[in-house]
Amino acid sequence: MEIRDNLLDRITEAEREGWLGEIEGLRISLAGAESKIDQIDASAPGGPVLLGLPTPRLTPRR
Repeated sequence: MEIRDNLLDRITEAEREGWLGEIEGLRISLAGAESKIDQIDASAPGGPVLLGLPTPRLTPRR
């Protein structure tokens, strides 16, 4: 989310400064970041994850 917010800030700055080439590149990066965020959100389970109970490890004797 921080990356997306940073890209939005940079797009605003580029628009203000008139950096047309920079705007296009940032918009492409923003689209990629939003796509990745959507993929992560879609694959995230809806509820808690049951990890099970831990089992003790047996350490080998020397």
